[in-house]
Amino acid sequence: MNRIVVEYFGPADPDAFDARYRDEHVALVRAIPGLVDFHLSHPHGLSGVTPYLVAEMSFADEDAVATALQSAELAEAGKHAAGFEVASTALYTSSPRQP
Repeated sequence: MNRIVVEYFGPADPDAFDARYRDEHVALVRAIPGLVDFHLSHPHGLSGVTPYLVAEMSFADEDAVATALQSAELAEAGKHAAGFEVASTALYTSSPRQP
C-alpha cells in the first residue's frame, strides 16, 4: 500500500484535539478519493521526539496517492487540520520498497 502520513505533535489540549479530530476531521479524511484504509495511532516513543497522533491514509498505488493529493477533498481536510492547535505537524508520502 502507498500512504499519505500525517504526524501531529504537542496538542495544546489533547482532549479537545481528540474530540475535534474524531467528531469533525475523520469524516473529511474518509471522503478523500481513492482512500482504501485509514488508521490512527498514539505512538509510544522509544527515542527522540514522538508524535502525539499519527494518521495513515492508504491507497492502492502511487497514482491513487497523486490523485488524492490533487483532490478538493484533501485540500478541505488540510484546511481543517490547519486549525488544530498543535506545536507542529509532519506530512509525507510513503511507498513500499524492498530492503
